[in-house]
Amino acid sequence: MRTQVLIRALLFAAFFGIGATAFSISILCDELLRYCHNRELLRLAEGSLEQLKTLDADYDALLSRLEKDPNILKHLAPATLGTEPADANAVYPKASAQQLARSLQSLTGHSGGQVEDSAIPAWLSRCSRRPQRTALLLSGAFLILISFVWFGSPGRKSAPAS
Repeated sequence: MRTQVLIRALLFAAFFGIGATAFSISILCDELLRYCHNRELLRLAEGSLEQLKTLDADYDALLSRLEKDPNILKHLAPATLGTEPADANAVYPKASAQQLARSLQSLTGHSGGQVEDSAIPAWLSRCSRRPQRTALLLSGAFLILISFVWFGSPGRKSAPAS
């Protein structure tokens, strides 16, 4: 009798746990998608913040060099401001801001703040489709129902009336 109760309890826990998990995932699917999306946006924002910190450090170094040697401006102006070089033999690249942004984007692999599909797990994207969500909800409810009906507390046998 003791082993029967133990087996019933284990089967109840297994069926109820699986059913409750399926039921919860089907209900919370939109929230899980939003969580994954926000987590990826946070990762992108932190990457942008690191790039801004690096850029800030570069500008601080440039400003400190400018304070030490004011004549450096005539060497830096053609490259940074796009003015004509004072030296006729100097060669400076002629790239627009758009060309530089595209090359930076291709080097870093970022798509400019767009969330990648790889950030969302494959199982979650499958579960988010309407037919699969409905099937998951119904199967979870069915497993919960089975666990209560078949593996619930055993019925008490009443003594026959004399």
